[in-house]
Amino acid sequence: MSNVYDNILGLIGNTPMVKLNTVTKDIPATVYAKLESYNPGHSTKDRIALHIIENAEKKGLLKEDSVIVETTSGNTGFSLAMVCIIKGYKCILAVSDKTKPEKIAYLKALGAVVYVCPANVPANDPRSYYEVAKRVASETPNSVYINQYFNELNIDAHYQTTGPEIWEQTEGKITHLFACTGTGGTLSGSAKFLKEKNPNIKIIGVDADGSILKSYHETGEIHKEDVHPYQIEGMGKNLIPAALLFDKVDQFVRVNDEMSAYRTREIALKEAIMGGYTTGAVTQALIQYAQSNEFSKDDLVVLIYPDHGSRYITKVYSDKWMAEQGFVNNCVHNYDEVFKTEFIK
Repeated sequence: MSNVYDNILGLIGNTPMVKLNTVTKDIPATVYAKLESYNPGHSTKDRIALHIIENAEKKGLLKEDSVIVETTSGNTGFSLAMVCIIKGYKCILAVSDKTKPEKIAYLKALGAVVYVCPANVPANDPRSYYEVAKRVASETPNSVYINQYFNELNIDAHYQTTGPEIWEQTEGKITHLFACTGTGGTLSGSAKFLKEKNPNIKIIGVDADGSILKSYHETGEIHKEDVHPYQIEGMGKNLIPAALLFDKVDQFVRVNDEMSAYRTREIALKEAIMGGYTTGAVTQALIQYAQSNEFSKDDLVVLIYPDHGSRYITKVYSDKWMAEQGFVNNCVHNYDEVFKTEFIK
C-alpha cells in the first residue's frame, strides 16, 4: 500500500514547497516557500523532536518510565508531546507567558504538564523558562532534558533532512535561503548542508527587533541595550544559542512586530497560505533585504515557513489583538466593508 504509515511519526519531513506569486511580485527572483506546517505537528519542530528522542533511545538514555523535559515557545512542545504519545514517555514543558492560552491548551490536550514562566526576565533568572526547565529536569527521576538551544542534534536534524530536501526540490538551483532564528537549528542545519553543496548560496537569518542575535553576529558582542519585549514567538533571543552556527550565516535581517504581523495577514489574503507569525517575519525580511540587495531573474530564493496560522487565531489574525497593539494599517482592516460578517436573526 502506498502513502500508508504505521503511525503519525511517519509523516514527518518531506514537506512541499510552493511558489509565491503575489506578495513578492516586485522581486525579480523566483521565490518559494517551504511549508513546514505540512508536518503532522504543523511545524518544523517535528523534525528535531523525533531526531533527538530517537537518538536518546539509541544511546539507551530513555526507559519506559522516562520523562522528557524541555523549554518551548509552543511548537517544540507540540512536537515533543506528539512523539512522547507514540513512544510512551511523559512530557513536561516550560513556556513563557507570551504563549497564548490556546497553545497551552493544545499542549495539555497532548498530555503535557506545562509550567508558564515570565518572558521579560534575564535568561539566568530562576523564573525564566530556561532555568525552570533545568530545575524540573534535575528534580524529576528518569528525566531527559532536550535542551534544544544547546543541543547539536537540533542542527543535525535539519542537516540530515531539511537541507537535503531543499537542495533536491530546487534541483540545486537555490541561490538564497531565508529562515527565522530562535534556537538556530533550522537555519544552521539547512545552511551547513547547502553551503557544503554550494558555498555561494546566501544564507540570511531573520532576527526580531528586541533580540541580540543580529548585533552579536555583526560584532561578536552581546548588546544588552538591544533587548526589549516583543510579540513574535519562537524568534530572536536574549541569549546566544549554541545551536546557531553564526559562521554559516551571511547576513541577519531584523524585523519588527508590526510589519511582520501585516505581512502574515497579507500572505493569507493574497497567497491563501495560513502561516504563523514567523511566516510574515521571514517574508518581511526578504522584502527588506531586497531594498538594498539586487536580485536577478535567475535567482531562486527559498523561505522556510515554520508553522501553521491556526495557532495564532487570537493573536496576529485577530482584529482585536491587532488593534490592541496599535497595528491598525493591516490589509484586512482596510477591507472591512468587503470582508464582513453578517449575523442572520
